[in-house]
Amino acid sequence: MGHREDLLEGAKRCLLEKGFVRTTARDIVKESGTNLASIGYHYGSKDALLTQAFVELIQEWGEKFDSPAAREVEPGGSLERFHSVWARTLESFEDFRPVWAASMEIVTQGERVPELRDLMAKAQIEGRSGLVAMFTDQDEETLDERTVKSLGGFYQALLNGLMVQWLFDPASASTADDLAEGLRRVVAGVRETERTSLEPGAVDGS
Repeated sequence: MGHREDLLEGAKRCLLEKGFVRTTARDIVKESGTNLASIGYHYGSKDALLTQAFVELIQEWGEKFDSPAAREVEPGGSLERFHSVWARTLESFEDFRPVWAASMEIVTQGERVPELRDLMAKAQIEGRSGLVAMFTDQDEETLDERTVKSLGGFYQALLNGLMVQWLFDPASASTADDLAEGLRRVVAGVRETERTSLEPGAVDGS
């Protein structure tokens, strides 16, 4: 590997061991066997490097729990797929706890480092299409902007919220059963509202 790849791998290890705030440029250099000048040359800044490392860790996490075998037996877009994805997500949280803790640190650093905020905002937008594909089996390349923003944003909001719940108190965090039941109730409520609105007299109140 070249210095660019070495730096990225070193930054990943530092994130997992020390988190975002406590990792220094010298930590990364020591871990990667490179030099300080390489960080600026290849990534522009330590924060940009750590952000890229964080994005790659998230991608690696997604690859571990997105099971191709499960996709074959759970129809895309079904409640079974919804439940299964969240179950696998929760099972993976303990192993990736340092990643989620780092994400909270990154959020708090956003106002201090605009470059970091911009990089994470871009990564967040890009991640939405992957979530849609995971839950629905739709090809990422065919997704329109509205689907990515609405459906992808919905899944992303659930993921981020679940992450915060789990970091604060894993014992009381929502389970896959809870999330699936919540979705059932939302759908049932919408259907009931639509049904009653179509009943005779619903419009004029008679």
